[in-house]
Amino acid sequence: MTGILVLAGTPIGDISDAPPRLAQELAGADVVAAEDTRRLRRLTQALGIQVGGRVVSYFEGNEAARTPELVEALVGGARVVLVTDAGMPSVSDPGYRLVAAAVEKDIKVTAVPGPSAVLTALALSGLPVDRFCFEGFLPRKAGERLSRLREVADERRTLVYFEAPHRLDDTLAAMAEVFGTGRRAAVCRELTKTYEEVKRGPLGELATWAAEGVRGEITVVVEGAPEKTEQLDAAELVRRVQVREEAGERRKEAIAVVAEEAGLPKREVFDAVVAAKNAARSGTS
Repeated sequence: MTGILVLAGTPIGDISDAPPRLAQELAGADVVAAEDTRRLRRLTQALGIQVGGRVVSYFEGNEAARTPELVEALVGGARVVLVTDAGMPSVSDPGYRLVAAAVEKDIKVTAVPGPSAVLTALALSGLPVDRFCFEGFLPRKAGERLSRLREVADERRTLVYFEAPHRLDDTLAAMAEVFGTGRRAAVCRELTKTYEEVKRGPLGELATWAAEGVRGEITVVVEGAPEKTEQLDAAELVRRVQVREEAGERRKEAIAVVAEEAGLPKREVFDAVVAAKNAARSGTS
């Protein structure tokens, strides 16, 4: 008889949020695979239990190499419990490879539900929750980050992201550039912890706020794209920008306003203006 793989959710901050089954599973496991064995030790101490089985590390650096070993234990009948530093394994954390390998071997996979930064932030954001999509971490490089954001510029569902505190200001600035400075968002910091904070507002304001420096675990929730009330062609977008420029607005501000009015990414209006300018030059040369 094959064993069972248990994906065990762990608290994202407050240890008292740990579900009762978490302690039972950790104490009764044959093998506990932990993203950080030191954090596991602190967790079990807080829960007042001891792990009776073998403890192994299972993190991004050794996930591919250790998965076959854990699958072998499962095939041999072991009850393997997988925990990450916080939240549910495999959700932007190690676990997907092991789950996929276990499913391929027809091994039962179950879960101990636990706190989720994604759902907690979504619920606290004040933004629509009926439809949403989780985008995980954005790429670290600026160009790749902008490309990824442009892929979802027209996404109507609420968007949820994880982000490191030292990259938050750059990420919010990029979101403001692609989605528009007026798009509503919420930055959720240190959820369920002592210094929990939810900062809500337009992306432009949040980007300015984050430039002063933000600490802690971060989840960002962004309002989905507004429904486009009218389809404007490139010529009309350019005309509207020109009207604002003639009235005294700087081109950058004119583009931002036209993009927001049209429900379009600022880049799309910018590209239309540049294309028209290049076409005019070609026609006069």
